Amino acid sequence: MHFGRILNASIYPPWKDKYIDYDKIKKLLKEGSSTPDSPVEAEDEWTEEDEEAFVEELINVQLEKVAAFQAETLQRLRDETAECEKKLQPLGAGQQPASGDTPEVSIEDTDGSKAPISDEEKKKVLNDVLKKLDSIAKETNELEKYSRINYSGFRKAAKKHDRRRGQAYRVRPLLEVRLSQLPFYKEDYSPLLYRLSAMYSFVRQSLDGKDHQGLSFTDSQPGAESYTSYKFWVHPENIMELKTLILRHLPVLVYNPQTSKIADGTEPDPTVTSIYFDNPKFALYTKKVGHEPDAPSLRLRWYGPLEEETDIFFEKKIIQENDVSEEERFVAHDRHIQPVITGDYHMERSIDRLKNIYGESNDRVTHFQTAVKDIQTFIKDDQLQPVLRANYSRTAFEIPGDDRIRISLDTNVAFIREDAIDVDRPCRDPDSWHRADIDSKQLTYPFSEIRKGEISRFPFAILEIKIKGQKQYEWVDDMMNSHLVKEAPRFSKFVHGVASLFEDYVNTFPFWLSQVDTDIRRDPDQAFQEEQERKKQMKEDDFVVGSLFGKSPARLAFRGSLSSPVGSPSSRGIYKPGTSPRVTSAMTRVEKPERKDDIPEEDSFDEEDAHAHEDEYGATTTRGLGKLFPSWSTSKFARAHRAGPERLPPGVQKPTYWIKDQGEVKVEPKVWLANQRTFVKWQHITVLLATLSLGLYNAAGADNYIGRALGAVYTIIAVFTGFWGWGIYMYRSTLIKKRSPKDFDAKVGPVIICVSLMVALIMNFALKVRLHSNRIGSKEKT
Repeated sequence: MHFGRILNASIYPPWKDKYIDYDKIKKLLKEGSSTPDSPVEAEDEWTEEDEEAFVEELINVQLEKVAAFQAETLQRLRDETAECEKKLQPLGAGQQPASGDTPEVSIEDTDGSKAPISDEEKKKVLNDVLKKLDSIAKETNELEKYSRINYSGFRKAAKKHDRRRGQAYRVRPLLEVRLSQLPFYKEDYSPLLYRLSAMYSFVRQSLDGKDHQGLSFTDSQPGAESYTSYKFWVHPENIMELKTLILRHLPVLVYNPQTSKIADGTEPDPTVTSIYFDNPKFALYTKKVGHEPDAPSLRLRWYGPLEEETDIFFEKKIIQENDVSEEERFVAHDRHIQPVITGDYHMERSIDRLKNIYGESNDRVTHFQTAVKDIQTFIKDDQLQPVLRANYSRTAFEIPGDDRIRISLDTNVAFIREDAIDVDRPCRDPDSWHRADIDSKQLTYPFSEIRKGEISRFPFAILEIKIKGQKQYEWVDDMMNSHLVKEAPRFSKFVHGVASLFEDYVNTFPFWLSQVDTDIRRDPDQAFQEEQERKKQMKEDDFVVGSLFGKSPARLAFRGSLSSPVGSPSSRGIYKPGTSPRVTSAMTRVEKPERKDDIPEEDSFDEEDAHAHEDEYGATTTRGLGKLFPSWSTSKFARAHRAGPERLPPGVQKPTYWIKDQGEVKVEPKVWLANQRTFVKWQHITVLLATLSLGLYNAAGADNYIGRALGAVYTIIAVFTGFWGWGIYMYRSTLIKKRSPKDFDAKVGPVIICVSLMVALIMNFALKVRLHSNRIGSKEKT
């Protein structure tokens, strides 16, 4: 189906004029006048005026219209939510009886006195709020769909332009820049939905006459066997540092696919291969990228190279509401995969073997039979076929026998087309379930033999952290808040691979797609400051909904299960996983404990003054004009020492020596040469000043005391410059030999030299002017 039809079918009628005008953009593009195979004459009709009109309409008019409407609507929904909370506040205050008596609900009159609310008035308020909540929830859902379909529309329009009219000018890079400046598609609506959920629960239980004392917003969460999952991207430069950080708390889980015994620790990380299924219309992808309830997915997964005896997991997963997933899977050999897909083999031998071991009525046998039947029916009904291969190396971290924290780090991630959709040029033999050119030759990353359009290499590593239950771990929070990772909520390998390799076949795209080409590295100091600002904001801002329950355990449970409040732009802009379970990227799934030799699986103020003030940690900072006058040393090393002692996680001691300081000193030649080059520059300045001073002193006559004095001054400056350059050279050489973490900055010397030269020049000018004035005065007297 063409995207224009999909857009028209997705329009929310009250917002009809606020969507991207796709027909107008196509008209400006003059799509009907040329095709990819059109002659040159037709292409010559595209002029610079046409290009300017198209870019103006797409980038400035349509994009700004969509972004402005999204921001305006979201702010209106937040305001309406706050109004509902304000109406419910008096009702919530009455839920805390003093001594078991019936609470008296009251509301303030215009004169400040409190008048009790009757049951009829209370019921009317609750019903009005309930209707308003329904309206807000509906519009929030439509706004999320609005953002997604418009985001896809802009990408489709830019791609269409670059394909047909992009010989001299490409629009897509400019669009990516403007999308990063107007990120309407990045908005997370989860905090708003959780506020609505809290008020829904309060209103409905109030209408039902239930007590709120024991209300907990965590009751709907799964029990002890549930995991909260967090996903991040890691820049290749930060992978080793991240691994060493995790290794301080969790060991590497060595996995051997051939035996359950302890594997050789010198072996490399295992390679994981997953083959995902979908149909030519990519129905499973569309459901998953749209976060539709009961969105299914199907994949094959195995570890290491594909050999005769390799066990392959056939897995079907269904993501239900509240991000709870159900899984069905069974294990098969590679020679049985194709018959299972075609329905010619139903795993009879494996079923008979299980019956002989456990009996015919055993639950394991029943579950195995049900899984095989459901997966084969799923493949047949949806006409599924292998379409995408994901290959990556996995490093797993977990304490054996303790699965409270499970961390996996996937590197060397590559996505390869595995489809046979194009009958004339299939990537895979239609009669086979996998690409023989990869598995028979045992190709490995970076798969240089694969053709360019059939492979997409992901530039970052993928970190996934799973935490069982609601317990928080300080070192995990610190890691998630650090500069080493970038939050990637709801990231899916299947979705990203399809969006990257099958762009012509799909009409919706994930929001993170435009961020892949950006640099995700951050300055450590900036990341730390952002986290402190976020924590400070969370302290200052309180959840209004929590006041509905007073200081009851329900409020504490509610406050402990949410992140920062909605309506705080600064908090949203710098929000990262913090001290409470996040609603932005947490995915809860129910699963049974697995064998410990398995690798963790992937889931799917008032005005500012100029005085110093103290922050929540007692550190003194400056505001206003104080920023113009920093302390004597502004280096990172000095700031770190002024910040006080480091805060280490519980059970972690400060090391007495650094690993980097062990062994012989190995310094790159460019480091020595840089130090020597700086020393030579200083000596060059010394020679120039010495030459100037000697020439000035010799040229001055015996009576020219000014020239001789200035010559002596320049000589002193030259001597200081020589000694300063030599001293700094020796100081930096010592730092290099000791592998010191101190900065190499040396700001005092250049300042002294510049000030001295400035003073000497001013004195020269002043003395010359004074001497000339005296001469003129003496001539006038004579």
